[in-house]
Amino acid sequence: MRVLVACEFSGIVRDAFIRRGHDAMSCDLLPTETPGPHYQGDVLDILGDGWDLMIAHPPCTHLSCSGAKHFHKKKLLQDDAIAFFYAMLNAPIPRIAVENPVGVISTRLTKPSQIIQPYQFGDEAQKTTCLWLRWLTLLVPTNIVGTGEFHVCPSGKTLPKWYVGASAHERSRTFKGIANAMADQWG
Repeated sequence: MRVLVACEFSGIVRDAFIRRGHDAMSCDLLPTETPGPHYQGDVLDILGDGWDLMIAHPPCTHLSCSGAKHFHKKKLLQDDAIAFFYAMLNAPIPRIAVENPVGVISTRLTKPSQIIQPYQFGDEAQKTTCLWLRWLTLLVPTNIVGTGEFHVCPSGKTLPKWYVGASAHERSRTFKGIANAMADQWG
């Protein structure tokens, strides 16, 4: 199967599919962090290249609820981000999964097909992840473990410990358990 992993610089999802024998390629504006098939450029340029499956991770900077207090200042940026998300969801590819955190997509476009957590797939961490699916089954949890450690901020807000101090770049990576479940169940 030909698999496009859009907006992925880490190679985590791409490599999970390659290990299972698929012809997978990641695509991002950034170079890949791990050697492997990677298109560095705009994913819109290659959407029509005959893919069987696309897993897309569009940037959440202007979509995620974590930035909600700034939404009023970035309406045009948010509108562009929503249009890009919509382009991913409606790409000319038979089977599609679009991933993003909880945010404005649920209220401005459509509710997600499924909401998952890394701890459902063997990684002791919380990261609420929404999936919008087209012609794919819901992911079935593979290994439910603990939710991981938490940090209480001076403000009283509780955050997953892995998240504290991590850059947006680091927080955007897909957990390996989820990537493996995608490759096993959708490949």
